[in-house]
Amino acid sequence: MTDVSKARPASTVVLLRDTDNGMETLMLKRNKALMFAGGLWVFPGGALEEADIEAADGDISKAARIAAAREAEEECGLRPDTKNMIHLSHWTTPIAEPKRFETWIYAAPLAEDADVAIDGSEIHDFAWILVKDAVAQHEAGDFGMLPPTYITLLSLLRYATTPEMTAGESEIPPPYVFPVFTKADGKMAVLFQGDAGYETGDGGMAGPQHRAIMQEKGWEYVYHDVGEHYPPFVRP
Repeated sequence: MTDVSKARPASTVVLLRDTDNGMETLMLKRNKALMFAGGLWVFPGGALEEADIEAADGDISKAARIAAAREAEEECGLRPDTKNMIHLSHWTTPIAEPKRFETWIYAAPLAEDADVAIDGSEIHDFAWILVKDAVAQHEAGDFGMLPPTYITLLSLLRYATTPEMTAGESEIPPPYVFPVFTKADGKMAVLFQGDAGYETGDGGMAGPQHRAIMQEKGWEYVYHDVGEHYPPFVRP
């Protein structure tokens, strides 16, 4: 379940800025005609290119930062400083999926306001939105997202400002996530390490629960009776 040998390296960056009302993030809406995540709200990002790897002298983690900055500039006209990127997490698509990525997820505070310029092709809309409002709108069924996007936003709720986020996340080792797709009580579910059904892919197995469940309107993150060896992605 932790095999990354056939997963293509990719990266994404959560662009953040401080406002009088709290921390905002830039969300991009993908063209609904796209096969992958069509019509969903995402962070800027994409697959690493050979030029990214060459610019990083073959260092894949450094190349991931370069790729995230490049993709942000291509998709929304904003290029964060790679030196200011905080590594939040690392997600790898399940082995059973035909198209797999191992994705570095970063956060980057923007030093100044800049005009957003979406490409109009892959990206059809954008929104600067408070992190808490993005979560609330997803849970109300208005902001469709993939689980990594939703859980990343949840993990940022505890921060009021970008300096708090930078300080807090710099002290936490980024989790390496190898999700398993399944069903639980007839609902789509994503199991994470520490869940009773993780090794077998059985969403109905009794015991600890560490998962995301697709409810009627959006994803719900569940962490219940899981041992300390697998800390929650969303901290209080």
